[in-house]
Amino acid sequence: MKLFIIFGAVNALISVALGAFGAHGLEGKISEHYMSVWEKAVSYQMYHALGLIAVGILVHVTGAPLLGTAGWLMLLGIIFFSGSLYILAVSGISILGAITPIGGVLFLAGWIFLIIGMVRL
Repeated sequence: MKLFIIFGAVNALISVALGAFGAHGLEGKISEHYMSVWEKAVSYQMYHALGLIAVGILVHVTGAPLLGTAGWLMLLGIIFFSGSLYILAVSGISILGAITPIGGVLFLAGWIFLIIGMVRL
């Protein structure tokens, strides 16, 4: 599905933009702790953006149906994991930290579905 390649490229773009914003726009405006949180969100968004691109290519090449599920789980993981960390970093609302593990589980499930999808070929 080229949709996952598009989602991956868009998320990679957003990750680079938010990384630059964090380094230049947030420097000195948030604590070092929250800057570290921001950087973690950027890193995981980029890793999974690349994962989405890989899923898109693999779906096109193999047609394995579980790979599509992997892609959707990764996309949701970006939203829950990185999204909650971005908001946490700039707002300091600590309850948002409770949402982050949901994103982590979605990431793990996405990679598991990628593995299973490839093993079943």
